[in-house]
Amino acid sequence: MLAVDQAISEQVVRFGAGIRHHILDVLEEIECQRALVLSTPQQSDAAMDLAAGLNGHIAGIYTRATMHTPVDVTEDALCHAREVNADCFVALGGGSTTGLGKALALRTDLPQIVIPTTYAGSEATPILGQTENGVKTTLTDAKVLPEVILYDPELVVTLPPAMTVTSGLNAMAHAAEALYAQDRTEATTGLSKEGLRAFVEALPKVLADPQDIRAREETQRGAYACGAVLGAVGMALHHKLCHTLGGSFDLPHAETHAIVLPHAVHFNAEAVPELLAPISDLLGGRTPGVALWDFAKSLNAPLALRDLGLTENDLDRATEIALSKPYWNPREITADGIRALLQNAWSGEAPGT
Repeated sequence: MLAVDQAISEQVVRFGAGIRHHILDVLEEIECQRALVLSTPQQSDAAMDLAAGLNGHIAGIYTRATMHTPVDVTEDALCHAREVNADCFVALGGGSTTGLGKALALRTDLPQIVIPTTYAGSEATPILGQTENGVKTTLTDAKVLPEVILYDPELVVTLPPAMTVTSGLNAMAHAAEALYAQDRTEATTGLSKEGLRAFVEALPKVLADPQDIRAREETQRGAYACGAVLGAVGMALHHKLCHTLGGSFDLPHAETHAIVLPHAVHFNAEAVPELLAPISDLLGGRTPGVALWDFAKSLNAPLALRDLGLTENDLDRATEIALSKPYWNPREITADGIRALLQNAWSGEAPGT
């Protein structure tokens, strides 16, 4: 069982089947009366079910949360929140909904309760990514860290297999980059290893039996560990590439992370192989990047950016954007290196081939 108490966080974090039904107790604890429930259009029915259980402590429901947190959607939701006099936000969903809640909290400083339905992990971070005019930027601010997270494994048993896999690999990307982060510590490295181990062990189990509540809870504990470590250290090349591809080319978030991860890890393993050795220790394989690619392939994860709609003609532009305002990275970033990495990720070939 994952030792989530290793995370350094001021959040209230709770796990358990059916825990979402205790949300009224949480509202009382944070002294709120008028919750605005947030979701994507696809999860509007679930949002309405949750709102029905709030026993009148509901200001409204906003169901337009969108991938990559576009600023215009946030501004629309902000107007709605003010109109209904909301005093807190309840985000039910994955990274899109959590991102909207964070963006609203940044602008209002109202408390947030997050009930995750994927393994995005962003609920455990003080980081917000927002997209405006086709460019995604990130910021770190204590105001966007949700006050409460309720992890209910009953909410992820129906997560489709494809989304289970890509969301899990997305979470693993946070932990993988934390292994070589410039500001890593012994504690964050330990947390990264725990998060990676949780997914390596539990993802095959939940694919074999989606109703395995114990394995589903373990994946949620992994998501929290991976998210918490994302909030504790700086990210590097992998996240810069995914922010570029998502914000500027509108590629889906989790799938993009799943595809890019093995290639970014392979690229950086040439500079810091000893720091990425825990991945090979968990998965076997010749190199950590290839080990991750083989693991993703075994789970039937997407392997090629071209399958997400990115064209080969887009790769030069993506390289150019990724090189502008680069994140710190353990290996020198060059145009040729990034272009070759993206070419492999686009074609779906194994890293380094």
